[in-house]
Amino acid sequence: MTEMTVPTKDEVSAYVGQAGKLAWEIPGLPEGLQLRPIGKVGIIGAGTMGGGIAMNFATAGYPVTIVETKQEALERGLGVVRKNYQRSADKGRFPQDEVEARMGRLTGTLDFSDLADCDLVIEAVFENMDIKKEIFANLDKTVKQGAILATNTSGLNIDEIAAATARPQDVIGLHFFSPANVMKLLEIVRADETADDVVATSMDVAKKINKIAALVGVCPGFVGNRILRQRQMQANKLLYAGVMPWDIDAAINQFGFRMGPYQMSDLAGLDIGWSKGATTANPIRDALCEMDRRGQKTGAGYYDYDAERNRQPSPVTEKVIREVTGAEPSTMTRDEIIETCIFPMINEAVKLLEENKAQRASDIDVIWLNGYGWPTDKGGPMFFGDMVGPKAVLERMEKLGAEDPAFSPAETLRKLAAEGGKFTELDLGGLKTAGTEKRKAG
Repeated sequence: MTEMTVPTKDEVSAYVGQAGKLAWEIPGLPEGLQLRPIGKVGIIGAGTMGGGIAMNFATAGYPVTIVETKQEALERGLGVVRKNYQRSADKGRFPQDEVEARMGRLTGTLDFSDLADCDLVIEAVFENMDIKKEIFANLDKTVKQGAILATNTSGLNIDEIAAATARPQDVIGLHFFSPANVMKLLEIVRADETADDVVATSMDVAKKINKIAALVGVCPGFVGNRILRQRQMQANKLLYAGVMPWDIDAAINQFGFRMGPYQMSDLAGLDIGWSKGATTANPIRDALCEMDRRGQKTGAGYYDYDAERNRQPSPVTEKVIREVTGAEPSTMTRDEIIETCIFPMINEAVKLLEENKAQRASDIDVIWLNGYGWPTDKGGPMFFGDMVGPKAVLERMEKLGAEDPAFSPAETLRKLAAEGGKFTELDLGGLKTAGTEKRKAG
């Protein structure tokens, strides 16, 4: 690994604490802005995300209406919520009678019109733009004026979703992380037309439901998932260079992540976004799924698993990778793997700041520390960038960019390497949307 400056625990702790405080500050909001009153919350979808989101609000004392399309799905979703609450009570996290109190705040329904008097409605159905647009067109007709209409999408274009309504100023992204009742991070996504009071109210609600919020802009994957995609793309490229999944994961584990990309894929299920006979941009994954190697749930994925789900490198997977890629075994070191997977994340974070999709560099670190398990001792992608220095990051990105222009170094990275300066101190204008710029000009 490149020579790096290693900060003390106190230095990291001070930075992380300050970054967490700053993330709540939204420059440009008018003074004395009135928040919208949030008394009743609606959730569309009682699946994993919808149920988890509902728990946040019920726990914080809000009455919640959950809408589903089928009774069976509704009962199953509410049953999971009850089990989650019961498990927590059994572990002594709160008194037993609190289970019924919290469940009593949840009302399940199949009638969309039961959302009419909600002050905040959060859509939490699966990632399909047509379905989301249809839901928002229905919300527009159904829900009272002045309500906040939120989507939990993890990366779809919220401007397009908002355009399905006649009130785009009321639409915002509230991107919860799974499991939503456990994960602390909430990416709040400001669309072009989102009103100031909707932004301020969403930040206030985040605090009330005990989340750590960061305000970001609309782009594919927003801030967190867009950066994650860089790591995943490089990991997949390494497979074609003859590096095995367990070697990549071991390097990422050594860096400090509890799970590497292929350990994570096996846990989530390789068949997400795949169906039998499908050919996707990931032929290795396709081949494994066709063999019914779909992750931990089938006892095999990238790894082999025993009855206790302990994993082992798989000769079957190695054979599949060799057949698909034709690559010879690699001698790449762990340090090279780390740089190849981690430095593109720093580069992409800089591009996000250049595109004004994040408020400040430290917000990116808050997102990665609280939503993706970034190792605390390395402070976040921007903080780690300062540890290794811009010259080292640029050198690696020039190599990767020569192989694939999508990984070309950000212009600001080149500037930092040439002129000096810190990633954590970059100020490229903060978060901007068409709406905020229009208001400034007007």
